[in-house]
Amino acid sequence: MVGKRLKTVVFICTANYYRSRFAEHVFNALAETRGLAWRATSRGLKTSLVENQGPISELAVYRLTALGIPVDLKRFPIQLCQADLEGADLVVALKESEHRPLMAAQFPEWVDAIEYWHVDDLDCATADRALPVCQAHVEALVNRLAAADAHQAHQAHQAPELVHA
Repeated sequence: MVGKRLKTVVFICTANYYRSRFAEHVFNALAETRGLAWRATSRGLKTSLVENQGPISELAVYRLTALGIPVDLKRFPIQLCQADLEGADLVVALKESEHRPLMAAQFPEWVDAIEYWHVDDLDCATADRALPVCQAHVEALVNRLAAADAHQAHQAHQAPELVHA
């Protein structure tokens, strides 16, 4: 990866405290292991309206620790801004029914330009149910990005042969 520009995925949830932070940590661990030129960050759409008890949900920390993934306990939730969207190669909102309306209200020009998943928050599902769903989505995304990167590398390798043919 030396010399390669890292691509960025931004995971979005409401508070940037639980789901998006979990997705960010899982993605970065998997991308590093797979040697992908991608890194994740995460943001929230309503960080100021949610009362958090610290930098990241203890439920997310517990699961990440169980998975052997190091956790950043210093960074507090960050509000999504236009620059985050403009600087990202991919943006994923964790729950469409919750986040599409918030995106439409705050960033209407981006509402249809991002990917939406269905990962419930604690008001709809326990962490034991929601975080494995989030993890599965992240794993599928990493697999998709790895396949796309491999396809691009193959195409780049094939192109010189076509010129000489």
